[in-house]
Amino acid sequence: MNGNAHFRHHDTAVLSVTAVDAPVVKTSADFDAVIGDSYRRNGLRPGMLAALAGIEERRWWAEDQHFVDGATEAGRLALEQADVSPDQVGLLINTSVSRSHLEPSIAVKVHADLGLPTHCLNFDLTNACLGFVNGIQMAATMIDAGQIDYALIVDGEGSREPQERTLERLAGDGTTAEDILSQFATLTLGSGAAAMVLGRASRHPEGHRVVGGATRAATEHHDLCVGDFTEMRTDTQGLLEGGMGLATALWEAARGEFDWDEMDRYVVHQVSKVHTGRTAEALGLDPSRIPLTFPTLGNVGPAAVAITLAKEAESLQRGDRVLMMGIGSGLNMTCLELTW
Repeated sequence: MNGNAHFRHHDTAVLSVTAVDAPVVKTSADFDAVIGDSYRRNGLRPGMLAALAGIEERRWWAEDQHFVDGATEAGRLALEQADVSPDQVGLLINTSVSRSHLEPSIAVKVHADLGLPTHCLNFDLTNACLGFVNGIQMAATMIDAGQIDYALIVDGEGSREPQERTLERLAGDGTTAEDILSQFATLTLGSGAAAMVLGRASRHPEGHRVVGGATRAATEHHDLCVGDFTEMRTDTQGLLEGGMGLATALWEAARGEFDWDEMDRYVVHQVSKVHTGRTAEALGLDPSRIPLTFPTLGNVGPAAVAITLAKEAESLQRGDRVLMMGIGSGLNMTCLELTW
């Protein structure tokens, strides 16, 4: 491959990664109770979220909480765990898909709430569910270049409002089977937050090295999953097939540069039971090395890979090879290798 499809980092390490769970548990059975009549009227069976997607429950923020507050809390915890003070941070990237307004950026509120310094560059980076992995790549590039010493990446996602609207819509008398199937993916989403601190590996031998990775695009599939402030419509089967094709192409193209066939852990984007199984089968991955968070958290968007990594951190051993595998609607995919 040519250009920037492969990349390597030379002096960047992960110093901490944290997850904050939203407090309100909503089961798939709760959702089935709301739209059960629409299922039956259209010849569909309640229980599809659990049976097909493998998602038993997901979480919402409480009514008096905001997903940005979750991102801020995850960032505060990450700085504490990394033993990095706010005034040392040179870059803040927010990668959330969720947003309640078009401007200003979400990053500015997180920046203010954490008391980050005026010299800290801050902005939003959005690329559907791939955003957090892209954020790591961008921050590592700036650290390697000597522009900054420390970077903080945050992500807060809130699925409550879009799911409440979708459930209300799908409970209506005029709901068709096509409506249910095209909006099914919205009901797999979850709320939560994650953060990561990156710094210079040469200054932090205790850190976890960011090795490098590969990226690939299949943007001919840009219309398979489209969401706005009120709803998300998805061609679930088309997205699955397009995603598998993209993953296979990236894997084969990266084989000459990276050896990813025997990683200690594969931290894949958490979508569903079907997606995870098909990914493992297509790439020849050992399913026992793929930790799962979607059964109880749902698909927490770009925060999902970081949340999963944070929940696995205590079980990882020094020197373990970890591959973060992000894919986002559009379609774009990046694999990023860490040495723990």
